[in-house]
This record gives sequence, structure tokens and C-alpha cells, in this order.
Amino acid sequence: MALAFAVPAQAAMPAQPTLHVTTLDGKTFDLAAQRGKWVIVNYWATWCVPCIKEMPDISRFVAAHQNVTAIGLAYEDSEPADIKAFLVKHPVVYPIAQVSLDQPPKDFDEPRGLPTTYVIGPNGKVAKHIVGPVTEASLEAIIGGH
Repeated sequence: MALAFAVPAQAAMPAQPTLHVTTLDGKTFDLAAQRGKWVIVNYWATWCVPCIKEMPDISRFVAAHQNVTAIGLAYEDSEPADIKAFLVKHPVVYPIAQVSLDQPPKDFDEPRGLPTTYVIGPNGKVAKHIVGPVTEASLEAIIGGH
């Protein structure tokens, strides 16, 4: 006998999602202000081994492409000071913001696993949603041809 269960439906993401967060260094990151660039929105956590492994790839990709930026969303209950200490050991070239587990950004689906990455096109629309780690090569495959 097969067991069936219902997975709650998630609301569809808006065509042009909004994201307005305060980064750990106290600055504001507004996705709408990034129009004209590709934006990598990356959900991660300090305890997530695949997340830690992909962070240098995202940094190298952003550093090598003037038309690409990124925002890291630390999806965990840690103290901001603990996340900052982690970033000293695992530095990135893009800003990091902490997002609440109980109130993730409203225009993005709650991550079903970490890491979760959204690649937002220059038009502000989601070009790709990836659950699992990304690499420089996978980012190049998505963004490079555009």
C-alpha cells in the first residue's frame, strides 16, 4: 500500500521579486536597485558543508564579471556576531544578510534545502532557481551566454 501525503502549495513567486534587506555591515541591499545586472541570491548557513564549498566559487564568479553581483542570505538562527566570525574564516566579495527562519523574504519561496540559489536576470526576473550547490561553471552556463 502506497502512502500519499499532501505538500502545502507555495504561492507563486512574483515575476519580478523584491528583496530589501540590511546586510551584516549595516548597509541596505535592494534587489530593485540592481536592475541591469545579474544578481545571485544565495541562501546558505554556517553549518551547511555544500554552502561553504560553493562560497568561493560565487565570489570568484562575481569578481570576474562586472555585470554580476550577489547577496548571501544566512538562513539560520545564529547570532549575527557568530556569522561575522564565520565570514572572517570564509570571506566573500559580496554582502551577507541574515534572514529569519520564521519570516523569510516574502517574494522568495522558503528554501527546501540548502544551499538554494536564485539567479535574477538584468530584467529583474528569476532566470534560474537551483536547490543544491552552484559552481563557477554552472553559473557561467546560466549567465555566460547572455
